[in-house]
Amino acid sequence: MESEKNINRRNAIKTIALGSGAIAMPKLELNSSDKELAPLKGNIKHSVCQWCFGNIPLETLAQEAKKMGLTGIDLIGEEGWDTLKKYDLTSTMCYGDLEGNATRNLSQGWCDTQYHPELIKQYKRHIPMVADAGWTNLICFSGNRRGIDDETGLQNCVDGLSEIIPLAEKHGVVLHMELLNSKVDHNDYMCDNSKWGVALCKALGSENFKLLYDIYHMQIMEGDVIHTIRENIEYYGHFHTAGVPGRNEINESQELFYPAIMEAIVETGFKGYVAQEFIPKDKTNKGLQSLADAIRRCDV
Repeated sequence: MESEKNINRRNAIKTIALGSGAIAMPKLELNSSDKELAPLKGNIKHSVCQWCFGNIPLETLAQEAKKMGLTGIDLIGEEGWDTLKKYDLTSTMCYGDLEGNATRNLSQGWCDTQYHPELIKQYKRHIPMVADAGWTNLICFSGNRRGIDDETGLQNCVDGLSEIIPLAEKHGVVLHMELLNSKVDHNDYMCDNSKWGVALCKALGSENFKLLYDIYHMQIMEGDVIHTIRENIEYYGHFHTAGVPGRNEINESQELFYPAIMEAIVETGFKGYVAQEFIPKDKTNKGLQSLADAIRRCDV
């Protein structure tokens, strides 16, 4: 079986390791009448990434997310927006549509000018599409270095993104570049640390460009998660979670203590979304039991 360290967003569905996650905390507090989670506190706007639960139809995941009190679902393209609206959920981090594959490509991104023409074309189409649907957040990626040094890659990102940020500002759409680790999951990815990402934000100087701080990825690359979040919160527009190592449940089987991290995020005054992006090892109810547990742990 493939090692868990090789699991990433592209091949997760094929390589999810089977097993049962250890949950040492008390059982979930459920409402006896409808078996839903007890009301959430409202300090965190909870979401979940669909790809981690790819064995569950979006319609079903939306129903379950609504029961748990989630605000929305992450990484949904136009093909799923009507389903989210049906359940009064938000597309908390958007893709465009299936035709705009360039906007979903993690390795062919803004740091390499050869991809700029297609990226600019697709984002100019997707930004109004996201706004017209009533959404705000649209993901983007630096792409891989391919021998490009960090300074050149940063300038390339500035040059390319400057072509679309005025349109994002006009439509009230916020572009989020995701911080990913290049050590385990995304070899050669350029935006793999907060220092480089924050420098890009400063160079662009727009409130419509933020970083998607993935806690799992940044624990692998730089650690010091709470301090880093506190120091750079103005540049972070969105958060993803997962357990380290392995990208599985955020319970005691891994090294991060998520309640403390969430407390730190709340204390900064952050008003954006926190999306669960772990791959459940515990298959109880197709992993939804693990999702409910993760939401409770993060609901501070």
